[in-house]
Amino acid sequence: MARRSALKQPDEATEETPVRRRIIDAAFTAFMESGYAATTTLEIATRAHVSKRALYALFGNKQEMLVACISQRAARLRVPADLPVPTDRETLAQVLIGFGTQILSEVTDPPVVAVFRLAIAEATRAPEVAQTLTSVAREASRAALIGIMTRAEASGLLDGRPAEMAERFSALLWGNLMIGLLLRVVERPGPREIARRAREAAAAFLLLYPDARSLSPSRPGERRDP
Repeated sequence: MARRSALKQPDEATEETPVRRRIIDAAFTAFMESGYAATTTLEIATRAHVSKRALYALFGNKQEMLVACISQRAARLRVPADLPVPTDRETLAQVLIGFGTQILSEVTDPPVVAVFRLAIAEATRAPEVAQTLTSVAREASRAALIGIMTRAEASGLLDGRPAEMAERFSALLWGNLMIGLLLRVVERPGPREIARRAREAAAAFLLLYPDARSLSPSRPGERRDP
């Protein structure tokens, strides 16, 4: 059994060679079909048409392959660098709609939903799947949304705690959609439905959190302490 090494978080400088790409694809397919715990490195190497020696030269162990599989999909959850900095409520609404549309489009992609199902199925035998999904993928989108809320709060566009506001917006955006997808009782929403959900979530959110600049600081309870 290969000794477990410290997980190496992939970064943008990691060279995506054809062999590495084949291994990641083979690992993802094997995990989906056989489960993470039951998949062996030999099976992955065979599917990728590489030797185990070559596989271990690129990945220290099976968990590093899992991290690579999830990280590849988590990269799509980053907030685009060209998103406008919200300076008014209208711009903030557009930023929230854009972010919500991107998150819904990416996370409802069948391979991504399959990773969530894998994490649930392996929760007892291989809890590292859920731990990796949380630390690599879910935290990336959560941090990005908190960043949006932090900038809006600093500009006086919102009155609230950024982390709490991020959780509220996510709840409005998703509702019961992810549960339905995991249980296979609803279909993946199309672009029009995704856009509608994002617009309605942004509108509902902005009703819940008024413009902090319009609140009178002389009235207790309407503005939180700095």
